[in-house]
Amino acid sequence: MLDIRFLKENPELVKENIRKKFADHKLPLVDEVIALHDRKRDVTGEADSLRANRNKISKEIGGLMAQGKREEAEEMKKLVSEQAERLKELAQEESELEVKIRDIMMKIPNIIDDSVPVGKNDEENVEVEQFGEKTNPDFEIPYHTDIMKLFAGIDKDAAGRVAGEGFYYLMGDVARLHSAVLAYARDFMIGKGFNYHIPPFMIRSSVVTGVMSFEEMDAMMYKIEGEDLYLIGTSEHSMIGKFIDTITPEEQLPLTLTSYSPCFRKEKGAHGIEERGIYRIHQFEKQEMIVVCKPEDSMEWFHKMWSYSVELFRSLDIPVRNLECCSGDLADLKVKSYDVEAWSPKQQKYFEVCSCSNLGDAQARRLGIRVKGEDGKKYLAHTLNNTVVAPPRMLIAFLENNLVYENGEYSVKIPEALRPYMGGQSVIKEVK
Repeated sequence: MLDIRFLKENPELVKENIRKKFADHKLPLVDEVIALHDRKRDVTGEADSLRANRNKISKEIGGLMAQGKREEAEEMKKLVSEQAERLKELAQEESELEVKIRDIMMKIPNIIDDSVPVGKNDEENVEVEQFGEKTNPDFEIPYHTDIMKLFAGIDKDAAGRVAGEGFYYLMGDVARLHSAVLAYARDFMIGKGFNYHIPPFMIRSSVVTGVMSFEEMDAMMYKIEGEDLYLIGTSEHSMIGKFIDTITPEEQLPLTLTSYSPCFRKEKGAHGIEERGIYRIHQFEKQEMIVVCKPEDSMEWFHKMWSYSVELFRSLDIPVRNLECCSGDLADLKVKSYDVEAWSPKQQKYFEVCSCSNLGDAQARRLGIRVKGEDGKKYLAHTLNNTVVAPPRMLIAFLENNLVYENGEYSVKIPEALRPYMGGQSVIKEVK
């Protein structure tokens, strides 16, 4: 969310930013919110004037009563009563204007970084760099759920009977691999100096609206009926919410956090190969990284964070690339975003496994996350987030890139880094 003063001083800049995001339907919001803010200023000014006048008249009434001028004092009391009614009307209008202004400001996109390429949608995202040789085995790679079935590792039919489409049971070595990847990711981030958290898996609506746009909220969040609670779509939500209405001494920054949680999402599905399998599901687990820092440090942390994802995936023998999200693919709160995509030898293309985002002070402004500088002045922090790993997508990439076919049998090799979390296993063998 932008500062209203910044918007009023730079309306054309804000409009041009909206055009870069190809969200022209939001252009009228800029003039509308300026008009509402001007009206609020007038209402507040009239109310302040009436309050000052009321105090003055109250003193005059006291003087008149002391002089025995009762009739004049009564006339003045009537005037005070009339002004009290007007003050009540103004207070009501002021309150309504505040709500309208905040609602509109929460719909106006954050100012994107100058380095972000301009494009309409994810088809115009820009590849930055590739890491690792793309694997092209000389045998046909089964679909990822079929790979899991080779190792007696998945049951979607039973999950469908229990919970419906978009759920699954993981079993045996595949389930163990899933847990091993998360444990390895946890320790990887702790090794980078991040403080490990397990956060609440439900959050209040005030936190939801603080961490994401209304569009994201409607598309993602599950509401707990009868309560002011939502299931989290990622632990970023509750981790950023941890700092709501706080003031952190500047010397304690940056705050570097890594968190584990289940995630719950109202996924709508996708076309083609992603329509089935476990690409898009309603429940999964994830290790996340969060940074709260000074504004001047946020871009440096942005580049550190995506590089950690690349390092982790390469340690597991998975080729990846960085993709810069174009202007039209950025959510309203984001200043800049990279997707880390893993290579799929089955599909012969990359697919998203991590998303690293710098949100500037947008979340901090909504949630009141402030920093106290050495000079005693307070300012808004910058917040960033990035996926460390999110099985099952990460699991799909791992299985496809580490699959071996020899002597008529399939197996999966376990990279050295992951073996301590697999009880020393170096290979998973096909279950006949």
